[in-house]
Amino acid sequence: MDRQPVSGIDVIEHLSDTIPLDLEFTDDEGKKTVLGDYFHQGKPVVIVLAYYNCPMLCTLVLNGVADAVKQNNWTPGEDYRIVTISIDSSETAELAGLKRKRYLEYLAKPEADAGWRFHVGDHTQIVRLADALGFKFFYDADRKEFAHPAVVFILGEDGKISRYLYGIQFNDRDFRLALVEASEGKVGNTLDRLLLYCFHYDPASKGYVVMAMNVMKLGGLATMLILGLFLAVMWKRDRTSKKE
Repeated sequence: MDRQPVSGIDVIEHLSDTIPLDLEFTDDEGKKTVLGDYFHQGKPVVIVLAYYNCPMLCTLVLNGVADAVKQNNWTPGEDYRIVTISIDSSETAELAGLKRKRYLEYLAKPEADAGWRFHVGDHTQIVRLADALGFKFFYDADRKEFAHPAVVFILGEDGKISRYLYGIQFNDRDFRLALVEASEGKVGNTLDRLLLYCFHYDPASKGYVVMAMNVMKLGGLATMLILGLFLAVMWKRDRTSKKE
C-alpha cells in the first residue's frame, strides 16, 4: 500500500484490491442501487467521492472530471461509467439529481446521460466504500464541512482498483491512459495501447510519464520494419531487372 498525502489528508492506495460490490446506495432518481450494478459490463468505472453541498473542493474535483470527459472523445455509458457518491449521509437523492442535471447540461452529450450517475447513502455504506478505496475523510464540526482529499478512482470492470488520479484537473492523456490501463486494452484503439506501452504512471509526479526504454524498443522495431521493407523492395526490383 502507498500512502499519498493530499492537502494534509491521507489517501492510502489499495491498488489491485477489489472493492465490495454489495454496497447499497440511492441514485439520483431515488432508486435503490447496488454498486455491483455498474460493474461486470466490460467497461472501466470512475468513482468520485464528494458531497453536493461542498463549498469548494468537491465542486473543483467534479468540474475537473467533467472537463476531462468533455475533452475526451469517449463517452460515459458507452466506453466507461462514472459513479459519484456523496460522503455526507444527510444529503438527499433530490440534491444528487440536481447535481447530475448540472453536469450533464455542461457536457451537452445526450448519449452520456446514462453513463454518469450520482448517489447518496447511509454512513455505514459510505465508510465501507471509502475504507476500501483508502479515502480518508472526517467532518470538521468547527467549520461545518467535510475535510477530504482531491482524488478520483479508476477501477476495472471487475471492481479492482487500477489507478488513483490526484488533484482537481485531469489532463486528457492521463485520464485516457488510466481508462485504457483499467480496461486492460479493451477501451481505445491500437494507438492508445501503444501510448500506454510508452508511458507508465509515476507516483512521484502523480501522472503518466514517458518510459524511455519502451520508446527505444518501439523505435528499434520500427527501424527494423522499415529496413526489412526497404530490402524487400530492393530484392523485388533486382529480380525484375534480371528477368528483363
